[in-house]
Amino acid sequence: MRVLLVEDDDRVAGALVPALVRRGLTMQRLPSGAGVLDRVHDVDVILLDLGLPDVDGVVLCRQIRAVSDVAVIVVSARGEVNDRVHGLRAGADDYLVKPYDVEELLARVEAVRRRRVERPAPSVPVVEVGDVRIDLARYEVLVAGEPISLSRKEFQVLALVAAAGGAVCSREQVLNEVWGHRGAAESRSLDVHVATLRTKLGRPALIETVRGVGYRLGIRRD
Repeated sequence: MRVLLVEDDDRVAGALVPALVRRGLTMQRLPSGAGVLDRVHDVDVILLDLGLPDVDGVVLCRQIRAVSDVAVIVVSARGEVNDRVHGLRAGADDYLVKPYDVEELLARVEAVRRRRVERPAPSVPVVEVGDVRIDLARYEVLVAGEPISLSRKEFQVLALVAAAGGAVCSREQVLNEVWGHRGAAESRSLDVHVATLRTKLGRPALIETVRGVGYRLGIRRD
């Protein structure tokens, strides 16, 4: 089983990684949220700390869920009921509070993986509008059959709007889930990313602006 540990504490990672390797798991470790979304399709389970230096783990969990159905187990020192509720609502499959026993963690990893193997495979999350095909699982966008190269944030913005299926995504939601903040600089960056998406896709009407609210998936207009 391939496991990605997202943990900024070197001492915790230094003890946990070899312990899980000895138990037969293939381990990768990242000390921050950077690079996680690039690896979600290469692992079976993500062990996600919430107190990361560059992004709140709850926000990162939502970002993971926007592009992948990989199993996610939160492993965090945040043990309040509200923390657990927020983590599970963000898409985590399980929540384990530090300090924990390695054997319990291993049992939860195996249980989550077993439930996902046994349940029916979900339908492939693909959104098609006209000749635009957005594959949310494969991080792939095709326009008239041709692949379009998007940056990570560009794809995340498009994925959120596409996954909403025509419902409006508020600017606050997009800023929180893609940038993790709602400041003036991030708001300007969102405007730039939307404009760039429209240009790259060559379909300006695909992402409609709902004035004063946010964005929604539009109908292709030639």
